[in-house]
Amino acid sequence: MAVKLKPEGYHSVTPYLVVANVAQVIDFVKSTFGAEELHPPVRRSDGSIMHCELRIGDSPIMMGEPMGQYPAMPACLYVYVDDTDAVYRQALRTGAKSMMEPADQFYGDRSAGVKDPAGNLWWIATHKEDVSPEEMERRAQEVMAARQS
Repeated sequence: MAVKLKPEGYHSVTPYLVVANVAQVIDFVKSTFGAEELHPPVRRSDGSIMHCELRIGDSPIMMGEPMGQYPAMPACLYVYVDDTDAVYRQALRTGAKSMMEPADQFYGDRSAGVKDPAGNLWWIATHKEDVSPEEMERRAQEVMAARQS
């Protein structure tokens, strides 16, 4: 039997975060997004987490602590949820810093931004409206014009 291109339940693109304190970020995504661990973390001999995998909604996310040529680096992720406002409040209770309060956006999402304790930026969104490309362009121009004045 042939091996599939990607494991069952994975997507063609899967984020991989390299963060200094993986355990803290695991706690953050579990508490904020209801993430579940796909299997126990793989640990190095010093106890640090070399690799772990979680699932947020229908999407896997991988993480590991830095080592050698793989330094910690912040990432930016966009996560769709049922209720932006509720998840935003939960993120703040979990220790995130607010980057943008929940607001309706010209592209049809209600979104907010938070920074987790490791410095990753999480955009939290609920899709509210399907917007045509023409309408999105019109709205984008309005937003840019308003910001310039």
